[in-house]
Amino acid sequence: MTNRCTFCRIIAGQAEASFVYRDEFVTAFMDIQPINPGHLLVVPNRHASSLSEVEDHVCGHMFIVGRMLALALRQSELRCDGVNLFLSDGSAAGQDVFHSHLHVVPRFEGDGFGFHFPPGYNKGASRADLDAVASKVRVVLGEY
Repeated sequence: MTNRCTFCRIIAGQAEASFVYRDEFVTAFMDIQPINPGHLLVVPNRHASSLSEVEDHVCGHMFIVGRMLALALRQSELRCDGVNLFLSDGSAAGQDVFHSHLHVVPRFEGDGFGFHFPPGYNKGASRADLDAVASKVRVVLGEY
């Protein structure tokens, strides 16, 4: 736990939150700035600033709990025709609280939220370009 981390304080009971789920690895609570009613966060109980710091079994568990919460949202009285699970890792990806967390966002037509793709997105990439990028990733994977 770090005293300056909002999520660590929530997990330790030193800050308010509306809890939905907790086990030995993760805690889930309502996002204070919800995209839609029911927007949840799943956070590791042990502080991890980035995804790379989250232990493998905890990372997988975050998504298992996220799926469970998504199913609960769909069965609840909340408006939920779909669900986004997303995790922003790093400020360039939109992370603004540096305790890794998974968003579970209930969605419905016309809710005003969405992903905006850059110009040229629909053109795709050539197989040669895709193969070159894949090669660069495989080089790094070979180190694991």
